[in-house]
Amino acid sequence: MSVEQEGSYANLCLNKILEKYLPGKLDRAFATELTYGTLRFQNTIDWVLGQFVKKPLSTQTTSVRNILRLGVYQLMFLDKVPASAVCNESAEMAKRHGHPGEVKFVNGVLRSISRQSSEIRFPDLADDPVAHISVKYSHPAWLVERWLNEFGPEETIMLCQSNNAPAPNTVRVNTLKITRKELIERLENEGMKARETAYAPEGIVIEGFLSIGSIAAFREGLFQVQDESSMLASRALAPEPGSAVIDTCSAPGGKATHIAQLMDNRGEIVAVDIHPHKLALIKENCARLGITMIKEITGDARVLPENLYNSADYVIVDAPCSGLGVLGRRPDARWRKKPGQIAELVKLQAEILESSARCVKDNGVMVYCTCTITREENLGQVEDFLSKHPEFAMEDLTALLPGNLDTEGTMSRGYLQILPHRHGMDGFFIARMRKKGIGKDSGE
Repeated sequence: MSVEQEGSYANLCLNKILEKYLPGKLDRAFATELTYGTLRFQNTIDWVLGQFVKKPLSTQTTSVRNILRLGVYQLMFLDKVPASAVCNESAEMAKRHGHPGEVKFVNGVLRSISRQSSEIRFPDLADDPVAHISVKYSHPAWLVERWLNEFGPEETIMLCQSNNAPAPNTVRVNTLKITRKELIERLENEGMKARETAYAPEGIVIEGFLSIGSIAAFREGLFQVQDESSMLASRALAPEPGSAVIDTCSAPGGKATHIAQLMDNRGEIVAVDIHPHKLALIKENCARLGITMIKEITGDARVLPENLYNSADYVIVDAPCSGLGVLGRRPDARWRKKPGQIAELVKLQAEILESSARCVKDNGVMVYCTCTITREENLGQVEDFLSKHPEFAMEDLTALLPGNLDTEGTMSRGYLQILPHRHGMDGFFIARMRKKGIGKDSGE
């Protein structure tokens, strides 16, 4: 209800509620599954309810609408929950949140769906691929249409399925304090499951914990929460220890602290962010991780201060983006996205890239990255920048990133598009550019 009525972010309001009631591990996991699953599959659920409810769902109260959604999610997607338990518990919730007529209504609708679930038919893929995929795999129609044009039906379905699977809990080992092998052993000794990530050499996937904050190794600064694809951006930057680095859109500091690890905590990283309260998160992370080389600056990345011009050996631009690569991690995000937002973001990214480029020294490196999968925000953005800046050129990534990521053969040309359904991690784009030195061959 908080997500629907107040526009709350699911992960934040769920954590608040879990911290308030402190359920045990199983109940916590079940509450999370119900919340995230119902939000992910809301399009499918609402379509199914539309087949069984005469009045539009929008005419129901928020509480009744969401009690029905929770019930349908369990009936359709959770085999281990008996249908009788779903109907009874939903009726109990309706008693607490509605009047007697609504209790009867909720019970009747869910029992009908339970009896007839095998007869539910979705729109036909051949007749209407947008409606079929949008309804069956629960994504906004405008996104499905976009992906069908870019990837075709088979890959669009795979991408949607990937977004509908629970995202893994991925963390980055703080190699300033411990090795990956040592941390895995410690976490396993404390009753968790831990395994190496497929591509990032500092990554671990962990399972079987109550909350990140409850893990002693986290409080001791032995790891940082970060997705594997995001770790690869710092690897693509590959900064030398002792150099000067600027992270122009830094908070909450995942990449800045990773870069500090890669530099063995030697040199200087200027971490810029427009939100002062978010810079406080970087300070907290640095204190916990034992990193002393990051200097936080409040500032707008579109108009970086002149004293930063030509000052950095390395610049990383983790630009604000549509976030279409991380829909699996944020189950409510797909319903917040609007097609018109992309053009606004492209303009913002171009301004940030333009400003960031001024900070790169001759022979310096700039990495541009996003957590999205749209061409205009990614390769299109970089190509547009390079057309206006002949002093920059793409630089080969093959020596910096694992070769088995390069499914499209683009790393030798200086960029990589990671896709959730192809690579098994968050969608991400990385491009590495080098600024030519004065008097150097222009490359033409």
